[in-house]
Amino acid sequence: MKRVVNEAHAKYKDLRDGKNADYIPILETVPSDLFGVVIATREGKVFWAGDVNYRFSIQSVSKPFTAGLVMQQQGPAAVAEKIGVEPTGLPFNSKIAIELYEERSANPSVNAGAIAAVSMVQADSEEERWNQVLQNMRDFAGSDLELLDEVYQSEYSTAWSNRAIANLLYNYGRLYSDPEEALRVYTKQCSVGVNTLELAVMGATLANQGVNPITGKRVLAEKHVPELLAVMAMTGFYDESGAWQYTAGLPAKTGVGGGIVAVVPGKFAIAAFSPRLNESGNSIRAMNAIRHIAGELGVGLYGANPD
Repeated sequence: MKRVVNEAHAKYKDLRDGKNADYIPILETVPSDLFGVVIATREGKVFWAGDVNYRFSIQSVSKPFTAGLVMQQQGPAAVAEKIGVEPTGLPFNSKIAIELYEERSANPSVNAGAIAAVSMVQADSEEERWNQVLQNMRDFAGSDLELLDEVYQSEYSTAWSNRAIANLLYNYGRLYSDPEEALRVYTKQCSVGVNTLELAVMGATLANQGVNPITGKRVLAEKHVPELLAVMAMTGFYDESGAWQYTAGLPAKTGVGGGIVAVVPGKFAIAAFSPRLNESGNSIRAMNAIRHIAGELGVGLYGANPD
């Protein structure tokens, strides 16, 4: 595993395609040449290369973990009924999808579904909702993750698109708390800082059937892991989810902060980070590295799929 991690990092570290996300102003300031790759196993072993200690904003990679929290509280059926689990084939921040699909929020991986998931977290106040979301991510990571307040302020002050999404969902009866509260907590969730080592452990917790391999704490009931991984497989790369399954064959989640985590069920997780994104908002170096490792190790769910 150490060999393939080193190979993937060496193969793609000089790739200069893509650019940082710019619709959240602070993301433009992240050094574009950062690149880290990690494998974390269900036994707690970690193999890494590159800039794995740099803390970046988790952004949309946070979404399946909050969906897992909702599953833990209310069961997978509630996610399917109140959010949906179907891919949209449209960009992650699409308002058109809200109008096209009867479920409105579509799935927990797009912004509409993720904001709806936050609104479903069982809480009596905004503070309690946020604390539950944050603690859940900390439990998955086995680390005291913190809010990057500068990222939050930059993101919330420009969140007009997501504010429109939250209010549209509320209008259609598909948001389950005050819209602005859901938006604030969702934006904080996306602004949590994580490094590539921690992100890999989050994925390894899913690979280990919901038990954190470092702390030994059960974070998600084993019976809910298959549904969550299915959502990641079908929707984790947004409108590139089909291409990702075709070439890598792993459940995964990507985010515009440059992070990606992929899960090999029952075995390990692969995480990678680099800020340069393609037009769909996926890190070019990270997805190439993960695809290379999956192919070299032959761990795609549908069979070996080497480069």
